[in-house]
Amino acid sequence: MALVSKRSLSTSGKLAAIAALTIAATAYTSLARWSDTHAFMVNQTDSLPNWGFFVESGRFPDRGDYVIFDPGHDPLTEKFFGKKPAAFAKIAYGVPGDVVERQGDTVLVNGTPVVRTKPLTRLGDPLTLGPTGVIPENCVFAGTTHKDGFDSRYAHIGFVCTDRLVGTATPVL
Repeated sequence: MALVSKRSLSTSGKLAAIAALTIAATAYTSLARWSDTHAFMVNQTDSLPNWGFFVESGRFPDRGDYVIFDPGHDPLTEKFFGKKPAAFAKIAYGVPGDVVERQGDTVLVNGTPVVRTKPLTRLGDPLTLGPTGVIPENCVFAGTTHKDGFDSRYAHIGFVCTDRLVGTATPVL
């Protein structure tokens, strides 16, 4: 039978091991906390040129921010995107207090043209025009310049308020 010699760690070795464990625990806790408020999203439509976004929850969007939101359960939304549609990615063109109006098929926010409307979807379903007037507290006008964008320009989506807002996003791909 062979004897195995035991070596104990030196004081500096013990301190290094404790420091490494502390760093690993802190990194794990920080990453867990970060993942509670952050995610990666893949945009499944061609309404925006980006297809990958880092999403951060807990911050209300500023004008120009990318916003990620639940599109809701309007019959037309469900027809095209299913009973449980994936979150939409759009741009916050208007924020609380801004004024939305229409001139013909053009939607303006604070007098600046942002999107155009059309009467029918690509498949011929009628589209109902979205809300106008002052954007309420805790809501945004979310859209894209894509000609087939399905967003706040139509009543099927309307203003996006905090009850449907998932978060703001940063495009990465």
